[in-house]
Amino acid sequence: MASWRTFVAVALAAPWMGWALVRAFGLDLRHPIVAAVSFTPYAAATAWLPIAAALVLRQRAVALVGVVAAGVLGVAVLPRALGDERVPAGADGPTLRVMSANVYFGRADMGAIVRLARDQDVDVLSLQELTPEAVSRLDAAGGRALFGGRALAARPGAAGSGMLARVPLLDRSQEEAADAARPEAELRLPGARPVRITAVHPLPPISGRAEPEWRDSIARLPRPGAAPRGPLRVLAGDFNATLDHRVLRRLLNEGYVDAADATGAGLTWTWPRGRLRPPITIDHVLLDERLGVRSFSVHDVPGSDHRAVVAELALPRG
Repeated sequence: MASWRTFVAVALAAPWMGWALVRAFGLDLRHPIVAAVSFTPYAAATAWLPIAAALVLRQRAVALVGVVAAGVLGVAVLPRALGDERVPAGADGPTLRVMSANVYFGRADMGAIVRLARDQDVDVLSLQELTPEAVSRLDAAGGRALFGGRALAARPGAAGSGMLARVPLLDRSQEEAADAARPEAELRLPGARPVRITAVHPLPPISGRAEPEWRDSIARLPRPGAAPRGPLRVLAGDFNATLDHRVLRRLLNEGYVDAADATGAGLTWTWPRGRLRPPITIDHVLLDERLGVRSFSVHDVPGSDHRAVVAELALPRG
């Protein structure tokens, strides 16, 4: 009877133990594990279940291992809800308000996008899945008057992206990746150092074929300048990645801060809106660690399956 109880307890605990190992050692290397690891917050929230089952079955050793697994998952997830809102000593210049929104094959209500950007006093707007028709509707709703600076790569379907700003965008460039266009430009606010901003939208890693392209696309994203006076950078968009993905954590470790994580909003979901699926957080604003983050918020966008994100950043003086 004791061996039967041991078997049941181990079988019940095994998924959480395996999940903790994958998360702790960054073993999300292939599909479908890459897609599954997006749901790590749910694994952390339910990690008490195998512990309770092991205790009921009087399997203390299994319960202890379950406690370790729950601790690993909790350490990975809970800090996102706590935050450490940060403004470095040198980031005492003007504020920059960045908004990102996936407009769902151009079907989102572009008038609502313009109203939200105006209400949030947005300085620069990153749009993904931007189609030529969506640009026309955006301009008809007042987008042209609000955002004169532009670096657009509108495309049919999901491959288009774009950046719009209240001030001129300088030194514009664009990478034509296999998944989506990636426009990038320099923005200069009076009294602040210039910032290079990149619109991000890799393919979702939902198949064995798409996963390597997704990984490569995130790995190719620009890193902050190594020198103290090197280029300041911001990445904004639909990364199709959560903070539990190894490739995104590696990017953060190379000099970026996630605005949601820094403000305690790292568990606020951004996708999918209007679908019966467990929501996850895949839309991000990543800022150079030499910048500060003052606030972060998430907003519904009618017609889109993503929610928009808005981050208020503090820039170093120029």
